[in-house]
Parts: sequence; C-alpha cells; structure tokens
Amino acid sequence: MTGASGAPYGFRLLEQLLRTERKIYLLISSAAQVVLNIEAELELPRTPEEIRNYFSRRFSTHPDQLQIFGYKQWTAPVASGSNPPAAMVVCPCSMGTVSAISCGASNNLIERAADVMLKEQRQLILVPRETPFSAIHLENMLKLARMGATILPASPGFYHRPESVSDLVDHVVARILDHLGVTHDLIPRWGYKELD
Repeated sequence: MTGASGAPYGFRLLEQLLRTERKIYLLISSAAQVVLNIEAELELPRTPEEIRNYFSRRFSTHPDQLQIFGYKQWTAPVASGSNPPAAMVVCPCSMGTVSAISCGASNNLIERAADVMLKEQRQLILVPRETPFSAIHLENMLKLARMGATILPASPGFYHRPESVSDLVDHVVARILDHLGVTHDLIPRWGYKELD
C-alpha cells in the first residue's frame, strides 16, 4: 500500500486475501499509514510486528499468515529474485510509485519488490487512484504495461447498481481478485443474472 488516496481499496483487498488463507506479505509506506488514518480513521501501530498482530486480530487470522515488512527491510523475501511471490498488487498505487517502478529506482522495499516482479516476469498489478492523468503518468503506465505489468485503475463500474461506497470499493477489489485468480462473491458478474 502506498500513499495514494484510496486506502479503503487496499484495506478491503487485504481482508479478502486473508480470507483465502494464503500467505500474505504486506508492504505499507509511511504515507499509506497517514492516508489510512485520514480515509479510514485507522491509526496503525508503529512496528511491523504490532501491525501484523493488529490485522491478525481484526480479521481473525493466524498471525503467521501475514508478514509485514518495513520500508527499508532489504532482507525481506520479496527483495530478491530467488524468492519472489507469485503475484504483487500495489493498491492503492501513487503516481510517485508508478514513476519509480517504471525507471527501476528501487529506493525502498515496495519499489524493489515491484522491480523483482518485473525482472522475474511475475504478475504485477498496479492500482492507480489519480485523476486526471498527466502525460507523464500515462507514459509511465504505458511503459510498465509494455513490461508486463497490469494497470488496473480504481475505476468502479455501475452495472451492479451500487448502493454504497462499500459497493464501489468491492467492484474494484473484485477486479483485482479476478486478475489474481482468487474466487470471490463480492459483486454479481456481467450477464450472470437479468438486470431489471
């Protein structure tokens, strides 16, 4: 999670992924923690271990299912091509992070992990939440798409007739889960049932 607006998307995605009982690595920038506090009134503890324990309690998961790594924790498994995860999602993804990933900056663990995903040709999904996009933003995203990253903007649809902000968040999270191959029932699928 980075510091773009859209913390509810990242928070809901984490909740859904933890329900799958898969092992999850969470990298969360300090800016993302600020945005979580502003947008979700959620003030996270200070250390990675405390954050892990908080989420484990909140989502009733085994603490070992979730690992949290610090922003500069270069010994984390995701920092090396010898131990890349199957997929990585940056949600929400700031334009600063898009820019850094597109040029291979690797100034922090989020950027390095994304760089590893690209070089190892693993699935990398970026969920930008910005509008409008500048020409620089578009060029960076095009460059990443050509490298194999999936650019999945936080642009909810309306065909499922959302009744709340949560419904809009779920639409975006459902699309992310679809790309990860994770089964869910967050929203009805297009054509699944007759629309009145």
